[in-house]
Amino acid sequence: MLKAIIVDDELNSRETLRLMLERYCPDVKIAALSDSFENALEDIRIYKPDVVFLDIQMPDGNGFKLLEQIGDIDFFVIFTTAYEEYALKAFKYNALDYLLKPIIANDLKNAVEKVHKSLNQSQSNITDIKNILNELKQQRKSKKIVLSTAEGMHIVDTESIVRCESDDYYTKFFFADGTYVLISKTLKEHEELLADSDFFRPHKSHLVNLKYVKSYIKTDGGYIIMSDGKEIPVSRRKREKILEILHQLK
Repeated sequence: MLKAIIVDDELNSRETLRLMLERYCPDVKIAALSDSFENALEDIRIYKPDVVFLDIQMPDGNGFKLLEQIGDIDFFVIFTTAYEEYALKAFKYNALDYLLKPIIANDLKNAVEKVHKSLNQSQSNITDIKNILNELKQQRKSKKIVLSTAEGMHIVDTESIVRCESDDYYTKFFFADGTYVLISKTLKEHEELLADSDFFRPHKSHLVNLKYVKSYIKTDGGYIIMSDGKEIPVSRRKREKILEILHQLK
């Protein structure tokens, strides 16, 4: 019997996968249903699963960062996603499996069967996961995005972006060389675009690159000082999260 945890922020997705496992994979016991990465970390610590069905993109982070936070990975991972992203090729190359939503029963059964066959090779699986994480870190470091302005298109490295600031239905991008551009898309759209990079949204009007955070000041409601000297307010509900993130960066 395999002990499993399902990590997905969407209730329908969690329940659908749970029901499919009960119907098609009766040898899998669901130990927990986690609706956030914070809860998932706790559930993994408590239940010590054999396999984790892990959604890649969720409101409080992505699956890669969750695995990085865990450190010693002693379970199998089956990624679940609604998008065929570039990283999925790396999963297959490293012999890990993934389920593309909507999940197909045969794919689910094959993925679970792969876990059964690999139970005696768990160390190999752990090495594969670490290889993926290292590869993704390198990809994130060199990731480029295209920003369209009234003047034309700009291809920029995400590492050069210091911060983004909302300006109604526009977004200002500030770069490490002191320049900036105005983009006719909302901050929310850019937050999703930069989800796989080391960006954090401490306030509804700001998105910051953690690489350029110089300090966090707790007084006056709490604010971040960036490398360009800009003081970025931190909303009340994000204060604990930013402290947690900054401690991890030490």
